[in-house]
Amino acid sequence: MKRREFITSVIAAAAAWPFGARAQQSGRTYRLGLLTNGPAVGPLDERRKTMLSGLAGRGFVDGQNLVVVQRAADAHPERLEGLVAELKAENVDVIVTFSYPAALAAKTSTRDIPIVVAGAGDPVATGLVDGLARPGGNITGVTELSTELSAKRLEILRDALPGLTRVAMLWNAADLGMTLRYRSAEDAARVLGVKVQTLGDASPTISSMPSPR
Repeated sequence: MKRREFITSVIAAAAAWPFGARAQQSGRTYRLGLLTNGPAVGPLDERRKTMLSGLAGRGFVDGQNLVVVQRAADAHPERLEGLVAELKAENVDVIVTFSYPAALAAKTSTRDIPIVVAGAGDPVATGLVDGLARPGGNITGVTELSTELSAKRLEILRDALPGLTRVAMLWNAADLGMTLRYRSAEDAARVLGVKVQTLGDASPTISSMPSPR
């Protein structure tokens, strides 16, 4: 199973939990909200397809007893709180967020709708949850090791290019999850004796992978 499929399967299980906790009722249609800071997670997106497949395996089938309600900020994070309000008005049963800005907007805008976070970085370090064992509030979802892996990736890059002396790091400066990954890589660069050229931007499509210069 590919890494993305594994993660989205876990998201599917987490997303199904609020439905199950409310007890699946015969004849009822459940509403799944999707919120992203970037472009829409469309029908052909592998994350969406795998998530819906996982939910179907738990009895929640899109087009039968499940309706997907999507909202996307299209790189305008200032719209997120309004989009959460729209999802609330749509009476969604759960909100799945993609990215830290989307997760933060959902957390600050609703207390009574379960939130499943994905792609939001370390939820403890970013303050989304109190702790992994006891998250608190209405948030569950998937944590990740990207912050720690950022440093390791730089170390591997240095091993592959022994003469490496400088790297450019491009990341979304408006996303705290990505910023923490950058800081981890920057700390590793100091230890490795590599200089870092910072290229923080505010685009949700930017990756935090280092590039050799």
